[in-house]
Amino acid sequence: MPKVIVSGYSGRMGREVRNLIDENSGFELVAGFDTDAGTEDGVPVFSEFRLRDAPEADIVIDFSNHVFVPAVLLFCMSRKMPVVIATTALGEDVLSMRNEAAQTIPVFHSANMSLGVNVLAKMAQAGAPALEDSFDIEIVEAHHNQKKDAPSGTAILLADAVNASLKERKEYTFGRSGRDAQRNTGEIGIHAVRGGTLPGRHTIIFAGPDEVVEITHTAYSRRVFAEGALKAAAWLLSREPGLYNMNDLLA
Repeated sequence: MPKVIVSGYSGRMGREVRNLIDENSGFELVAGFDTDAGTEDGVPVFSEFRLRDAPEADIVIDFSNHVFVPAVLLFCMSRKMPVVIATTALGEDVLSMRNEAAQTIPVFHSANMSLGVNVLAKMAQAGAPALEDSFDIEIVEAHHNQKKDAPSGTAILLADAVNASLKERKEYTFGRSGRDAQRNTGEIGIHAVRGGTLPGRHTIIFAGPDEVVEITHTAYSRRVFAEGALKAAAWLLSREPGLYNMNDLLA
């Protein structure tokens, strides 16, 4: 049974991954990474300053914070170990480090681990070229009031997927305000809603003359992201070094 280390062990997504592993996922949980070292539920947890002390494992699943990802990548490179990165809001410096790591180890990275979201992206990508000339494209995402980044990484993932299928690439407009905020045809609008305990919802709107096409995905629990991460981990174990994402898994 493959041994897994969960990075972001004590966080909400870390707990979701741990719960799925406990439900006989086909993985054995051997350690965790988090900001504080110690032991939780009988599992040793290591801080970024003690990663080298972690036991042998086959793969790391990372649902941590963007500031912790470089240490995880360095650890995985030192162990020649594959890693699934599900952490969002990564800066260009971390993305560059991710690309460098992928030259020596298998790296799976997606802004959203939900299979449904990634299928939605493919659906929108397939339909966008037919609507490009006469339909405006807007993306609206909604999340609970504790979400820190806006717009969501998933909203950007969806915008990038649509944009890649168009004859002419469009610019992104993040929200609108002011007296001269009229929409132009060369843009994709991206808008963030935050409130209460709203579930994660992403809608792609194609608004044309006298008709509207909307495609929506709603995540009612974090479990879907944990399930996707474990599917990605199982898939990644047999891969050569390289950078992979949900499109590779779905293919």
